[in-house]
Amino acid sequence: MTVIVVMGVAGSGKTTVGAMLAERLGVEYAEADTFHSPANIQKMSSGHPLTDDDRWPWLRAIAAWITAHQRSGGVVSSSALKRGYRDVLRTGGDLWFLHLDGPRDVLAERMRGRNGHFMPVSLLDSQLADLEPLGTDERGMVADVRESPAAIVDRALTELAQEVP
Repeated sequence: MTVIVVMGVAGSGKTTVGAMLAERLGVEYAEADTFHSPANIQKMSSGHPLTDDDRWPWLRAIAAWITAHQRSGGVVSSSALKRGYRDVLRTGGDLWFLHLDGPRDVLAERMRGRNGHFMPVSLLDSQLADLEPLGTDERGMVADVRESPAAIVDRALTELAQEVP
């Protein structure tokens, strides 16, 4: 069974859409932030972007979750900003990516409206700079974050059903 990775920069709605998608599919949802080390969370909370070296253990932990959910399926959120990061996630098994994308001002406004999240708006530009869109050979779709979460989930389920037997 396919595991779905809901990807995008901070403020794109990964948690909301991912949880809704998992509920509709009747599979487990995992929030990628829970895979971060305390050091990574402290670094981001302090306004410092993560380096690739900071991210590799986090990505390998998510890939292990993906491996454990290949039979049952699942949905996991992850920024998955770069192709190389997605390659690490793919070591866990069969994946389909739902990339939540939108204008910087919309993403920043959403981030400002969040309570209790460790990721400051000041790191949004570093994430946008690192973001590499899905390649034509990567399974998945892009959704505009200005759509409602329900509309995004409906469209993703339709796309996925057409692609996965």
